[in-house]
Amino acid sequence: MSTSNDSKPSTPKELAAENSLAAASPDAEPRSIQNPKAVFSVTAEPRREQISMTHPTTPTASVDASKSKETSSNFKRRFMVRLVAVFIGGMFLDGYILGIIGPVTGLMRSELHLNALSLGMIAAGPLVGIFVGSPLAGWATDKFGRKPMFLVDMGLFLIASGAQFFVTSGDGAVIQLAIIRFIMGVAIGGEYSIGGPLLSEFSPPKLRGRLLGLTLIAWYVGFMMAFIIGTLLHDAGTPWRLIIGTSTILAFVLFLARLGLPESPSWLITKGRHTEALAIARRYVESPQMHDSITGEMDLRMIQEAQAAKSGTKIKGASIGMLFSRQHWRTTLFTAGFWFCAVTPYFAIATFADDVLNRFGFGGWTGGVGLSALAAAGVVTTVLLIDKLGRRILTVPGQWLCAGILLIIGVWADAPSIIVLVLFLAFSFFNASYTTLTQVYPAEVFPGHLRGIGMGFSAAFSRIGAALGTFALPWAIINIGLGPSMIVAAAVALLGAVLSQWLAPETKGRTLAEISAHLSH
Repeated sequence: MSTSNDSKPSTPKELAAENSLAAASPDAEPRSIQNPKAVFSVTAEPRREQISMTHPTTPTASVDASKSKETSSNFKRRFMVRLVAVFIGGMFLDGYILGIIGPVTGLMRSELHLNALSLGMIAAGPLVGIFVGSPLAGWATDKFGRKPMFLVDMGLFLIASGAQFFVTSGDGAVIQLAIIRFIMGVAIGGEYSIGGPLLSEFSPPKLRGRLLGLTLIAWYVGFMMAFIIGTLLHDAGTPWRLIIGTSTILAFVLFLARLGLPESPSWLITKGRHTEALAIARRYVESPQMHDSITGEMDLRMIQEAQAAKSGTKIKGASIGMLFSRQHWRTTLFTAGFWFCAVTPYFAIATFADDVLNRFGFGGWTGGVGLSALAAAGVVTTVLLIDKLGRRILTVPGQWLCAGILLIIGVWADAPSIIVLVLFLAFSFFNASYTTLTQVYPAEVFPGHLRGIGMGFSAAFSRIGAALGTFALPWAIINIGLGPSMIVAAAVALLGAVLSQWLAPETKGRTLAEISAHLSH
């Protein structure tokens, strides 16, 4: 930031003031952000001081005094621990709900006389639910707020989990289970779209990648715990309704834990409620960088308001169409395409994983838990390194490597089984490593007013890849053979590598305001 007496404004606040004056003049043009990095190269101390006062251009709002007073560092740290815990708990619940159905499939098949179509309907319920729920919840959280939707989403989990206890044994059981599992899928999709943005908007830049990555570890742990608990309860003779209904306990605890959480300052800023955003920041935010980010987002909002006032237009609300606007189409293409290309090969190679593992005596319990543990190890590795090495180094090379692994499996038809096994294990580790970034990038790279719907759209698009990997690949293996099918999977992984090489930004250590200013420019 220039310290000379240059007449050009050099800070977001000065730029916003100029644009506010420009709005009154029909001949003047509002200045755009030419150098986002320079815009935010301000000292931390003036930024922190701004948190202690009402923003001068912000409309006044009634704020509860108890919510605006300064609190201790210990209070703010306890809040952050609580927020991380309730979101990680939600992702654990996601994995648990999807994993608990496996150990009881045999019981359900025998009691309800399920055929392949019925089992397919029940299994597809969550997948379709995520596809529907992710963008819907993303739109809702951008419109109505993170706080209410975070609670509503867990309430949906609680209702659907409890409903599993009351599934009948008649002809309607399949429809009941399919509907319940669909509702659970909607809630899982909502967890992506609501929890990710909320956590990113409170997380210090130096920890944000690690905290967002932890959610995927929680998912794997939840899936493994469901498999273990479900198997133990099954072996103990527990009815299947009670087994799948065990998720109700955790949903109830998490619902209570989410009561009383504050609204996101970033979301409040997108609605012009700056006074409330500052009050929440003073009470709950400890990181100086986060204070800088919040005031930076306010400055950017002022610029947008001034430009809208000059042009006589309104700032548009979140919509799918805005994701493909001139400012945001690259971000949307990257997040949706990267996520799609990450999950499709995973489901593809998992199709014949059991056959490979059984050749070496690792099928059944050992194989299932072992593979999940290996994938979890890949996620843990990324989580430990993401805020040290950065995002791109953990995103791009792994995809090139996995594309090569799948290509080798596809073209080397008579490869020794031990080679195929090693390649499979390597793919599982590296694919899980870069898949961790699917929980990080979408929560960082979209601006505040599109963060929920951007993450929701990306999650929904990824479910198309999951469906292709799950349902289309078995058909392909039968009709065109295993080798060509793996070559197709390699091509998908290669597409993800190309997209990431081209579009993946480096967001390590940067505030959300800096990222938004840079990527929206």
